[in-house]
Amino acid sequence: MRPEDLDDLSGILSLATDEAVRFLGGLSDQPVAHEVPALEAVGLPVEGAGAPGALALLQERYTPWMSGSAGPRYFGFVTGGTTPAALIGDWLTAAYDQNGSDAGESGIRQLSLDAIGMIRDLLGLPPMFDGVFVTGATTSAVVALATARQWVGHQRGVAVSEEGALTLGPVPVLSGTPHSSIAKALSITGLGRAALVPVPTLPDREAVDVDLLARVLEQLDLDGQGPAIVVANAGTVNTCDFDDLGAIAALKARHPFWLHVDGAFGAVAAASPRYRHLLDGLEAADSITVDAHKWLNVPYDSAVILTRHLSLQGEVFSSLAAYLPTQVRPDTFIHLTPENSQRVRALPVWMTLVAYGRAGYAQLVERCCALAAWLGERIDDDPRFRLLAPVRLNGVCFTLARATPEAIDAFLSRLRRGGTAFLTPTILRNVPAARVSITNWRTDQGDIERTWAAMQAAASESDDSAAHA
Repeated sequence: MRPEDLDDLSGILSLATDEAVRFLGGLSDQPVAHEVPALEAVGLPVEGAGAPGALALLQERYTPWMSGSAGPRYFGFVTGGTTPAALIGDWLTAAYDQNGSDAGESGIRQLSLDAIGMIRDLLGLPPMFDGVFVTGATTSAVVALATARQWVGHQRGVAVSEEGALTLGPVPVLSGTPHSSIAKALSITGLGRAALVPVPTLPDREAVDVDLLARVLEQLDLDGQGPAIVVANAGTVNTCDFDDLGAIAALKARHPFWLHVDGAFGAVAAASPRYRHLLDGLEAADSITVDAHKWLNVPYDSAVILTRHLSLQGEVFSSLAAYLPTQVRPDTFIHLTPENSQRVRALPVWMTLVAYGRAGYAQLVERCCALAAWLGERIDDDPRFRLLAPVRLNGVCFTLARATPEAIDAFLSRLRRGGTAFLTPTILRNVPAARVSITNWRTDQGDIERTWAAMQAAASESDDSAAHA
């Protein structure tokens, strides 16, 4: 190790600050994506280069190929950026280097509880919801479904956390348009991907048909296959569609089931009075996923699992050791997730929510939605494109007039090579398509206009290529 690095800590941190300012300051102009050349592997050095040397090699070798995913024209997946306050929080998280599962030796417990409380308030949830930070929506789904599995076990007289998932038997998991993370979570929890029972959606929608859901639940009860787990969506990735959470929750009066709401990005719409109605009924959920590195705009990795069943969660994830507390409480985070050691993901969230508040996030939600609506109108008016769904929130799903997988791939490839914007492909109702997700706090009207111009140019180039083929 090099003691001189510690002696010059201030200078080293200044170098890192300079690099961060340079990179973030250029995000609006640098290419959003790169075609990265093959790089020769670098092995472990015998003598280390020290922190300044390591930073210099990073800047020389890798920094030129960093994407603009933190910037205002990266519209792939549902990717947020990092607000200045969240960035400070993330840097200080590393500097403080506290264990997020805190055993009572610091103020991290209360900070984390405060951050969870702020998220709960932002979503308009009652105090009965407890929460814990995890890495992302997939881990949140794993925690939710493992806890739901425990609940189903209780209904069937099986202690799953002690006796194993094989003792439980099949558990039907019902959903209209489940995210891919749900199937992965079913595999991880031992419920199995085959447990997923697709329920038909409303015509030309990704929202589940609640009447058909009720029939499936009734049949499961008659066949003695319940209770079930229902996964509802608060914002689908393709079309930002919302299930009728209130109507689904009302079915619990007749049919026992666990209701998990996947609100990875869409739950944050509750910050806006204009869109809050989309989350009506959210308070009836048994568990909720919120992905903080999406619309909350904090750095990777950060998400929250909220639940009204803390004791069941503790039955699944308790970590038993003589040196650990035994009681499961809202602040014994070590007993609530798959992790023992945990990064303090609460700090960036706490910082950004304190810095910008409910009003700031309402403004962010409404601006993103307005920009999506503007882009959707342009797409709908251009005969080279076809809008595949109404613009409901912050996403736009569209295809080309000549909708083939090859045409979409060529269009997106041209767009990426231009460096202006990054979009991802998808398929909606068997139609190859593309998605725009406007989630970054930096994105403004100018960014969307630049993106639209680049989309038009890429479409024209595609038409020219097709004409000469």
